[in-house]
This record gives sequence, C-alpha cells and structure tokens, in this order.
Amino acid sequence: MDGEELSQDLAGQESTVIPGRFGEQLTVADALYSKEQAQANTRLPMFLLLHGWGSNEQDLADLMRYVAPYNDYVSLRAPLELPAVSGSAGSAFTWFHDCVPTGEDLDRDAYTAAVAIDDWVEEHIPPERDIVLLGFSQGGVLAVHLLRIHPERYRASVCLSGFIAPGRVKGSAPADQRLPSLEIPVFYGYGSADNVIPRYELYATDAWLEEHTWLTSHEYHGLDHAVNLEEFSDIRQWLIQNNISSGMM
Repeated sequence: MDGEELSQDLAGQESTVIPGRFGEQLTVADALYSKEQAQANTRLPMFLLLHGWGSNEQDLADLMRYVAPYNDYVSLRAPLELPAVSGSAGSAFTWFHDCVPTGEDLDRDAYTAAVAIDDWVEEHIPPERDIVLLGFSQGGVLAVHLLRIHPERYRASVCLSGFIAPGRVKGSAPADQRLPSLEIPVFYGYGSADNVIPRYELYATDAWLEEHTWLTSHEYHGLDHAVNLEEFSDIRQWLIQNNISSGMM
C-alpha cells in the first residue's frame, strides 16, 4: 500500500453508539490461531477470519471444521468493545462504531479497520504465505474492503452476509480501479430473509462484486442474517474449485 494512503486521517463525526469517531485509527491486538496450525498443510492458504458485530475471535473458528478442515487459520478480534450489558462484558467486540453504519460513516470505518487488519497481516504473516479472507457481516465488509486497499496481498475472499462501503469518501477505497484486472476469486453468500441488511444493499453488493472480482454468489432462500449447512457445502466446493482447500474430508 502507498504510505501516503495509509497515513490519511479519515476520521469523521462522533458516534452515538460506540465511543469515538467514525474512521479513527485502530490497532488489532488479539488473535486466535488454529490449534492444528503446526500440523496443517502449509502449502494450502491460511484463512484470516473476521467476525461480526458483538462477537469475538472465537466466533468463526468452528466454521473451519466444516469448510476447510485442512487449512490453518488465524481469527482476529475487533479492537472496539461494545459497552457492557448483561453477560457481554469482555466478549463483545466490533470493527465499526455502529452495527450497520451507512454512507460516509461506513467508508471511514471500513477503511481504517481494513488498514488495521492489513498492518497486522504485514507484521505477523510471512509475505510468501497465501491468505484467504473470510468474514461474516461486518467481517464480510472487511473481507471485501481489504481487496479495495491491498488486493495483491490476498488470494481470495469469502463474504458471508456482508455489505459494501459506497466509496464516497476520497481515499477510502484506493485500489478500486485496479481491482477488476486482478480477477480475485470471491464467494458471496447471503439470505433472502436477512433481517439486518436491507435486500437492496445485498443486491448492490452482489452487483459491485460481479463488476470488480471473479464472483461466485448464492442467495439462500429463507435464511436470515446467518449461515447454514447448504452454504457451507457451497463454500467447500468453491474452495476446491479454486485450489484453496483439499477435497479430503
């Protein structure tokens, strides 16, 4: 990434949900590595897991047993903690300053969170190691937005029930123009009954990804803001087709 792009101050207005300003600088500090990392096939890409609102680094780890059991992974904890409510203190985190920010607020938060993740990757993962992004909801936004700031670093992306930043804030998606030529494989899955992300946002995300990536997308009938076994099966098949995971089960 260009150093000038990285140093941009894109901080915007104060949030009324999570203390701080949309787009303020973030740092990723906590990560969970797969227990099988030492035994995993290091010729296969490593997965970088990105959870959603109010969750933590444990959330997506179990999913790997179903979609890519022979790949190792690292799951990152979002750096912003939700205000304490009953039973959530110390376990509920967010990448953004609101559950589903929109407009310029989303541009700013998506950019700074993606930069924080990309910085963590540069510091902790050898540059020769292929990385596949996998995120749910907010994490799905970032599994795409990392391609919009540093597409050459990532082998592929899985976006589950995610949405897209509009790119209205200058400098918030600096790689958009060169992304289509790279034809990065992306899997996008979402439910027809999603009760969090408006349907028009899901369809807009699908259309944007079709234009900018090598897209495989699936809409799951009756599924809300969640994942299911049918989606896991489709992801497994897509990973095998793209030489990302082993077909052995």
